[in-house]
Amino acid sequence: MSQTPRQSAERSVPTSADVARLAGVSRATVSYVLNNTSAVRISEPTRLRVREAAEELGYVPHAAARSLRAGHTRMVLLPTGQVPVGPLYSRFLNEIQWALRRLDYTVVQYGSMGLDGDTAARAWAELRPVAVVSLGEIALTPHGVEVLKRSGAKAVITLGPRHVEGAHSLVMDQREVGARAAEHLLERGRRRIAVIMPEEPGLDLFSEARLAGIRQAAEPAGATVRAVPLAYEEGAAEALAARWRQLGADAVYAYNDEYAMLLMRALQDAGIGVPDETAVIGADDLLLGRLLRPRLSTVRMDFVTGQYLAELVDRVVREPGGAPERHDLMGATVVRREST
Repeated sequence: MSQTPRQSAERSVPTSADVARLAGVSRATVSYVLNNTSAVRISEPTRLRVREAAEELGYVPHAAARSLRAGHTRMVLLPTGQVPVGPLYSRFLNEIQWALRRLDYTVVQYGSMGLDGDTAARAWAELRPVAVVSLGEIALTPHGVEVLKRSGAKAVITLGPRHVEGAHSLVMDQREVGARAAEHLLERGRRRIAVIMPEEPGLDLFSEARLAGIRQAAEPAGATVRAVPLAYEEGAAEALAARWRQLGADAVYAYNDEYAMLLMRALQDAGIGVPDETAVIGADDLLLGRLLRPRLSTVRMDFVTGQYLAELVDRVVREPGGAPERHDLMGATVVRREST
């Protein structure tokens, strides 16, 4: 007879002792098998018997209890912020999660909306991760890094536009992206450059630095640079295109390929020739940019791979006593196509 929901809820939670009895082995053997411990030799038939018993009983190891015994977790915390996720970012997140999983870590994405600085660090520390990989959206402070380390984090790694004292920092100077775009536009004879500044929350972390890079490259050459806000919406792009000639720009750096595609379509619909009247360049080198007509010029970035970052996490976790390192990663090159 099937059980009622109440009866199911009242069923006792299976334990490792139950699995041991059913499999006819010790609790230690159950622990070795289900935690994939390689230091102890256990025959394959015994491993199979333990797994079948656990499956039959519906037993799952208790992560918190295992962490208490080991003295640390295998959890790597990836804070997520409010920056809209694009194709490159999604691919990177998939890469690092797969790579960390292969190294036997559990990856937890932490929704960090509304948190910043030390408040975020304290919230992350509550979960006692063995490592934190902050992707730059939350501005970690040296104090926040210390809070995480005191809570048991062996590795605190930041990936972003600036170095954070006490953390292993992978610094990606976004000014390089803007500078390469500006240099290309100057080579094309453009001297009145508009720079799209996304209105979406969180993107100013990157857009402000890219604007600074464009100013540093363009203004000494006598070019003018004008920041132009734009929301990622068709209506907003159409409204900007309708007054585009009033801006007097002969070129636009559109923050990234997605904004560039949005704006280029609106400019063409408004009868503004690309590149004859306005040259357009983006960043990221997305496939869709190559399918546009004219094909989109872009800035390709040398982005750290998920495998590289996962291996760094593992190395620092295993050797936590080393001095924090700084790695300068940003390299940017222009891909010249028809839109400029």
